[in-house]
Amino acid sequence: MIETNNSSAYSIYRRLLGYVRPYKVRLIIGILAGIVAGGSLFGLLQAVPSVLSLLDSPPAAIEKTVTVPQPDVNKYQGYDPKMVKAMKTAESHGIPVIHENGTVTWQVILIMVIALPIFVIARGAGVFANRYFMRWVGSRIVRDLRDQLFDNLQNQSLKFFGSSDVGQLMSRCTNDTNIVEQVISTTIADAVRAPIEIIAAISFLVVFSSQHNLLPLVGAIGIFFPLCIVPIVVLGKYVRRYTKHALTRISDLVSRMHENLTGITAVKAFHMEAEEISRFKAMDAKYFRTIIRALRAELLMSPLVEAVAMLLVLAFAIVCVISGVKLSDILPVAMAAVVIYKPIKQLARINTGVQKGAAALSRIFELVDMNEVVVEADAPKIMESFSDSIVFKDVDFRYQEDGPEVLSNINVSVPAGSVLALVGETGSGKSTMANLLARFYDPTAGEIMLDGVDLKELEIASLRKLVGVVSQQTILFNDTIAYNIAYGTKDATQEQIETAAKMANAHEFIIADPDGYDRVVGEKGFVLSGGERQRIAIARAILKNPPILILDEATSALDTVTERLVQEAINKLMEGRTVFAIAHRLSTVKHADQILLLDGGNIVERGTHDELIANGKYYKKLCDMQMVSSEQ
Repeated sequence: MIETNNSSAYSIYRRLLGYVRPYKVRLIIGILAGIVAGGSLFGLLQAVPSVLSLLDSPPAAIEKTVTVPQPDVNKYQGYDPKMVKAMKTAESHGIPVIHENGTVTWQVILIMVIALPIFVIARGAGVFANRYFMRWVGSRIVRDLRDQLFDNLQNQSLKFFGSSDVGQLMSRCTNDTNIVEQVISTTIADAVRAPIEIIAAISFLVVFSSQHNLLPLVGAIGIFFPLCIVPIVVLGKYVRRYTKHALTRISDLVSRMHENLTGITAVKAFHMEAEEISRFKAMDAKYFRTIIRALRAELLMSPLVEAVAMLLVLAFAIVCVISGVKLSDILPVAMAAVVIYKPIKQLARINTGVQKGAAALSRIFELVDMNEVVVEADAPKIMESFSDSIVFKDVDFRYQEDGPEVLSNINVSVPAGSVLALVGETGSGKSTMANLLARFYDPTAGEIMLDGVDLKELEIASLRKLVGVVSQQTILFNDTIAYNIAYGTKDATQEQIETAAKMANAHEFIIADPDGYDRVVGEKGFVLSGGERQRIAIARAILKNPPILILDEATSALDTVTERLVQEAINKLMEGRTVFAIAHRLSTVKHADQILLLDGGNIVERGTHDELIANGKYYKKLCDMQMVSSEQ
């Protein structure tokens, strides 16, 4: 089973940076755009006092009856100092600013009308670029993560899949990665912009309060400002914990659904629909309860932050009234407080997203780090053909280190071109021997040699090219018949596909359908009968044409007539090839060159059919039992 780790959010996101590096240019653009969007607030806030002073009552008009020239500075009385400087600069360039009666000229109004939209457009463009590039980077990183997950899963051994739940794996590759995509695309985009907006607003407060002797007052309030962060930090831990539990629950739910739908025939055959529905509802209820716990912690963040912020605002207002601060000085500060409130509130959502992402990433990285692969040698040998023998030497095998021994002290030599039959009761180790030959697993002890070379020293790809498998459990993909026959044989022509189908006695039923070889077989070949599926699998092995064949009761699902025809085709295919035939019906292995009878992972009898019958031991008893069973 897969267990999630408990790495800190910091270490998890630091590792995520490795996936960001290939797209750092877009990331930098997104970050810079967020800085522009957030920093533009400083300019907007700086304009507020100046605009307020323009909209304020103009200074008294200069009496025209006065004959003594008045100093030019008089007409600037009552305006913000920064605005006065701007006015003088404008007038020095020939732009009239104030009429004689003290009102603002239309030129100034026009400049304001043009300037303010520029700030707004710059901020809007920054927000768009910030969100677009961060969303692009997020989607691309998740694509890379998903590709890496699938790549790593494909390289795991069958031992890994034997102890893992397919539904759990599917959930991690879909639900968990979707959460990460949301975090990178939205949360991190806000995380870039929100702090800049807070810094811009705080910078304005510092500058404005220092110019209007409000710095001690604003500074006192700033001391208590970190209280807004407390709910975010405390509740964030609960969000991460419950999110990890929720992801585990949804994985269980997906696993249950996958298991149910793939086994729907058994469900209906045993009339278990009601029980399955009840079981699913119980699991769904557990998931719901976990989601609600996470939701409570998430939703509590925002009102708690709001409550703390409101208390600070009320305290500031009361102190301002007591101190006799003018309303014109309070308004810019209040506006900055309103502006800073939104990004502070966003911090709660950002932290929620970050904690959710950390929970999902910890599960994803656990799967990325999974390493139960069949290890290939550092300098593997490539074997293009097989000509001598297959040797099992002192081979032991167990699926788990502390589990029961499945094979014990297996010693057998199989000359090239011969047929080895493996017989015995279910669980005796027949299929395990075949899986070791294909190197789906490695022996716990001993070695398996192909032409004198240990399989561990061979390149896995070259070994698999030499081995063809037709298993009792036919595996077909939800694609066309032609695709399934040609699976594993690149560049196979239509003619070669049809020839293989004819040898497997599959051609006639294929062309009987209007779609012929383009017919889609459905999930696991659902639209075909058991015999048809098995003949497609046999055709696949025939097309691959390997020197070594593993036949795991390859004709078990065929009727008597079809079995005879397919067996003839297989017999032709077996000529000159080495065959491992796993048999449950002993009548199919009478002509094998060597028969091994396995019991409890041990070879208890070996020889030809006639030799074993003559010995009169367990093999003869099995033959007699099957003969009686067939007669009945």
